[in-house]
Order: sequence, then structure tokens, then C-alpha cells
Amino acid sequence: MDLTSSQHNYLQNELLQNWWQICSLTNLSAGEKEDEQIVAEIMRRRFIPALITHETWEGFHFAGHEIRITETTDCYGAVVWPSALVLCYFLETNSKQYNLVDKNVIEIGAGTGLVSIVASLLGALVTATDLPELLGNLQHNVLRNTKLKSKHQPCVKELSWGIDLEKNFPRSSCHFDYIMAADVVYHHPFLDELLLTFDHLCKNDTVILWAMKFRLEKENKFVDRFQTLFDLEMISNFPSLNITLYKAMRKGSMKASLPN
Repeated sequence: MDLTSSQHNYLQNELLQNWWQICSLTNLSAGEKEDEQIVAEIMRRRFIPALITHETWEGFHFAGHEIRITETTDCYGAVVWPSALVLCYFLETNSKQYNLVDKNVIEIGAGTGLVSIVASLLGALVTATDLPELLGNLQHNVLRNTKLKSKHQPCVKELSWGIDLEKNFPRSSCHFDYIMAADVVYHHPFLDELLLTFDHLCKNDTVILWAMKFRLEKENKFVDRFQTLFDLEMISNFPSLNITLYKAMRKGSMKASLPN
């Protein structure tokens, strides 16, 4: 998704605002200490290169590995957003309850691939998806950070929300234990298609793990629409970042214990 100059400025401003919020956590009140401590721990997983090179990248420590992510501020899908770090931290620190070993996982809107990489390093069979123009960088990041490190080599696949879903992901043969999404709800005109995609990919026993940063009212209303199809449970909340982590399952599905 190429950006206009105004969209590019919006992206840069939001990135600056995100990291400014993170850097300002030391000013939180005593009542927000738990949030402050957890968010500080999450953000300690991020590091930047000591030397400036021709390649723009950020580094992260998750699942016992140093992960290097190539990114660019020319596109929404080619930068790492804090919601992705929140989800990665959750996957790592809750790996017993949410055991990903040999589980089929699909990430929608994978962007730079950080969540898919961490899920793969934790043992999952991962399909990382995004728009066609993002697949080159996504493939580069996934391959560089999982080759000879993961039990299963991840698959990178095109997924344009709401388009050719049955053709590319047939209901009869595609079964995902987990659907993962980080910051897929923002200022874009494809919220209907996003909901359709969740609906198509989700079986009765599929668990959705979705990290969302709350921004504008129109986008926030997506949560209400989402709940018409899925039972939604908040499993983590970070007020200082305005990010909530949800678990969801299809309405009426069996809510037995998660597969181990």
C-alpha cells in the first residue's frame, strides 16, 4: 500500500507518538505501576543498531533469539508497531497455556513478520500473509530469522482481505488452530473485508489472538461488529499504550481447554 504525502506524515507522526508514549512511562502514577513495569519489559526486547547502515532495521529479543527486522516508513505494513511487540511478548510468556508447537498458525496483516517469526520460533507451522507489495520484505525477514532456527519453515502467502478467500484458503482443506493479528484495525477502508476474512478463516475450534491499538471512534466500532460473530475476551490491557490484547472464538463454539 503506497502512501500519499499526507498519509506518510500521519504514519511518521504516529510512530513518533507511539515511541514517545513508551519513553514517557516513567511519569506514570503509582496506580499504573503494573502497566508501566510490563510495558517497560516488553520494550526492553527492542534494540536499534549501534551503527547506521544502508539498511533500515530494528532488533528484538524474543523466544531466545535476536531477531532483525528490515523496515521502511514508506508503508504502513513495513514498520513494526507496538501491538506486535505486545503480542510477541504474550506468546513467549504464555507458551505453556498457548502451546504453539506443531500448531497451524496464520497471521493476517503480517507486515514485517515479527509475530510470525516469534510464533515460528516457538514451534508453530506458520503462514504469514499480507498484500502482494509487502511479500518481498516479509519473505526476507521471515527467512533471515527462522532458517535453521525453527522446527517448521514458515510459509509466506498473499492475502488481500476479502478477495479470493475460498480460492486461496479453501474451507475444506485449510484449518488453523490460531489466527493472529496485530494492529490490523487502523485508518483504512477495508474493515468490512477484514471482518469477512476473520469469518472465513475461523473454524469452531480456532483461537484468535488479536492486539489492537485504539485510535478513532469509527475504527473502535469495529470491535462491536466483530462481536456479532465472535465471543471476545480481553486477556491483557495496556492503558499507557492504548493497546488491548484479545482472545476470540466463533460464537457457539466449544470452549473446552486449549489444545496442548
